[in-house]
Amino acid sequence: MTVYTTLDSPLGDLLLVGEPSATAKGGTALASLSMPGQKGAAAVQDAWIRDDEAFTAIADQLRAYFAGALTQFEIEYATGSGTDFQRKVWDALDSVPYGTTTTYGALAARLGLSRAAVRALGTAIGRNPLLVVRPCHRVIGADGSLTGYAGGLERKRQLLDLETA
Repeated sequence: MTVYTTLDSPLGDLLLVGEPSATAKGGTALASLSMPGQKGAAAVQDAWIRDDEAFTAIADQLRAYFAGALTQFEIEYATGSGTDFQRKVWDALDSVPYGTTTTYGALAARLGLSRAAVRALGTAIGRNPLLVVRPCHRVIGADGSLTGYAGGLERKRQLLDLETA
């Protein structure tokens, strides 16, 4: 069973999609967090059930994050999406601390990937289904430029500004 809700945020209405979990705080494991206009964003399906209460704990954390009061999410993610390589990259994103950035090359080196694999790493980051909570916005170009964010570079800038305020 797939459940969803929407949440108003400084980035626009976020679409949260999840599945029931006996171990998740609030009972829902987050499968997707997307925003309007996002490349590859999830879209509500007919079989999905709107359940705002299922996302109370997750929504509370997101509100605290946007208010500058939360620096680390404690959210259970639904498993099953992505390739082994993508999951390895996404797990590495979780290790980039709040208020900091890293480069695509540094992240690739941390994962033991060759320079030739940086493009594949960037593609995997671009397919991150959990924007905001899995911090792909913290990955920048080698020259410090903002590059590649499925939610758009303006939103990437907003998130980085929030974290460094």
